[in-house]
Amino acid sequence: MHVIMVAAMTLCGRISPASMGSPEDRCLLEQLRAETDCSLLGAASLRAADPEMRGPDGILPDDRLRAIISGSGKFPIKNKKIFCQGPVPVVFTSKKVALDLALRLKRRAEVVSVEEVTHGLSLPAILRNMSERGVESVLLEGGGVLNYAALAQGVVNEISLTITPKLSGDQTAASLVSGPQPLGNPFESLELLSCRRTEYDELICRYKVSS
Repeated sequence: MHVIMVAAMTLCGRISPASMGSPEDRCLLEQLRAETDCSLLGAASLRAADPEMRGPDGILPDDRLRAIISGSGKFPIKNKKIFCQGPVPVVFTSKKVALDLALRLKRRAEVVSVEEVTHGLSLPAILRNMSERGVESVLLEGGGVLNYAALAQGVVNEISLTITPKLSGDQTAASLVSGPQPLGNPFESLELLSCRRTEYDELICRYKVSS
């Protein structure tokens, strides 16, 4: 399974608001969706916005999996487009809330229970489930807690990161990676694969996760 983490961030490492990227960054996200078999979204991103995970030309392919991960099962459902349009998404959650969440969602999503590990739900277990569905590549669409868990559990192969020429300074805004302790000793090492400047003064970088 090949997993790509994608994000746009400020120079101070914040990834919200989600609309900070340029049209070129948006096109990159849509192209990455077209090149992968599945998008996995954290519940915090669903609370903050109304994502549908559309590809180029606004298309929602019937054979592309859209998935959400939420250990608590606490996220908005009413009027969220992902539950109203396109193929039915899959929601991965903990065993203790799976039944109640399935009752809340009714037939608007498929609910799959997953065991809990040190850093949230087991992402290797989720990827195995996806593999059984024919998925070979996953686009990890954040936010910071999911990004941290994926790196801590060692499932990320690459990071596609757009660095925007902006500053936030808001200590309450979401970070690219957010967790309880350092990912490495003291850092997670990355290898730069490519970097280019856009007409909007962004830097679009591609990294390989070394570990």
